[in-house]
Amino acid sequence: MSVLVTVGSTRFDELLEAVMSEEVCKALRKQGYKHLILQYGNSDAKPIRIFGDTEHFHAHGLDIEAWKFKPSLRYNIEQADLVISHAGSGTILEVLRMGKPLVVVPNASLLHNHQEELAVALSNLGHLKMTTLSGLADALATWNATPLAPFPSFDGTNFSKLLDEEMGLL
Repeated sequence: MSVLVTVGSTRFDELLEAVMSEEVCKALRKQGYKHLILQYGNSDAKPIRIFGDTEHFHAHGLDIEAWKFKPSLRYNIEQADLVISHAGSGTILEVLRMGKPLVVVPNASLLHNHQEELAVALSNLGHLKMTTLSGLADALATWNATPLAPFPSFDGTNFSKLLDEEMGLL
């Protein structure tokens, strides 16, 4: 089983360092995960060492692949059994629309901690599990205890109805 970790295009060294900790890796192994894929963006987190675009190594009992960016995460999300992510709206929506289980850690260092609002709302609806950096290992250790609610499929008609109402056409 595999886990995809993505931090998007910003730096989120703290999430990568947390994921690479023995405590988090142990929690992943206990859940049956063997492969960890790290998309590290512009982070400088250690122990990731970059030798070209991709690096493969073994640490804390996991086979690990690390890379900076790819044109699309679609394939990696499809292949992942679990996604751990920053709480960026684009990533969250892409993962949830693909029906993948998602654990998010909002990046509190970003402007007004804006990632937390979306993460809290979707967590309260049961679509994802939100945690903190310090709570990540515990969240993963109890991962299977709480099933997630399916994310509703996209319905583009809602936007046009809202726009029509606002314009006075309905």
